Amino acid sequence: MARRRSHEEHANHEAWAIPYADLMTLLLAFFVVMYAISSINEGKYRVMADALTTAFGGAPRTIAQVQVGHQQLQGGGHDSPAVIRAPSMTGGAVADPTRLPSMASQMTRPVSLRDREQLQRAERQLGQIADRLTQALAPLVSQGVITVRRTELWIEVEINSDILFPTGSAALDARARETLGRLADVLQDAPNGVRVEGHTDNMPIATAQYPSNWELSAARAASVVHLFADHGVQPQRLAMMGYGEFRPRESNAQSEGRNRNRRVMVIILADSAASADALADGAATVAAADPTSDAAGADAPARASGPAVPAAIEGVH
Repeated sequence: MARRRSHEEHANHEAWAIPYADLMTLLLAFFVVMYAISSINEGKYRVMADALTTAFGGAPRTIAQVQVGHQQLQGGGHDSPAVIRAPSMTGGAVADPTRLPSMASQMTRPVSLRDREQLQRAERQLGQIADRLTQALAPLVSQGVITVRRTELWIEVEINSDILFPTGSAALDARARETLGRLADVLQDAPNGVRVEGHTDNMPIATAQYPSNWELSAARAASVVHLFADHGVQPQRLAMMGYGEFRPRESNAQSEGRNRNRRVMVIILADSAASADALADGAATVAAADPTSDAAGADAPARASGPAVPAAIEGVH
């Protein structure tokens, strides 16, 4: 019986192509991922690098970008409130009522006729509010415990904290509520944004409620904001900040300086040009509805020239 021949299996010489194709696919995916990771946002990288360098006590090493116009500074007293663009001036941008119109950043440039008119209307509106504040707070202004300062685009009302809060406390007493109530009555009908800033001296405090002066100053500013809201001032127009002991008016070496540094700043910011006429129209309507307005208007020059209302508005240019 003849033997059956066994057929030899042919070797596949192209079997290497399958793992090679898999390797090329994996390498392609690897380099695509690496390229995607290596694409960084240069602006974000600079911000992160500067933040890390500053946090560890070094100076920023990235090149500072050119600032067009004035740099925006925040705070009251030493510096100026920050500025943003109001919707009436930029055509629909989201506005923060607790900040200034964008005209403040363009004060050194040639002002167009339209911007000049808006600035004048904002100044007129602030002038009306400043006059009302001076009349409402005249007794305390004459005593020196309240100071009212006016600039072109905001009004600062500086109140000594000793007439508002007990030592180491953020609770308003009855007299403080009455004083702040007069201020709130003036601000209730005005459309301006209001920012309240709390300041303390450098005397340390370490209680369970106030671990430091930051918490104490913020709590005092919040107490004033809550009182304004309770008196009808719209909450979306209000903002509060606590600076602690780090924005002093005077040196804390003497008791007089520490007393001056314990203060609450109420900053009334300029409103858009559209609301300026609205406030003026509202004031005219109230005067027409009040039958005693004519008599009051006749006596107004005599009262303005008398010593009862001091000239508390200081122009800052």
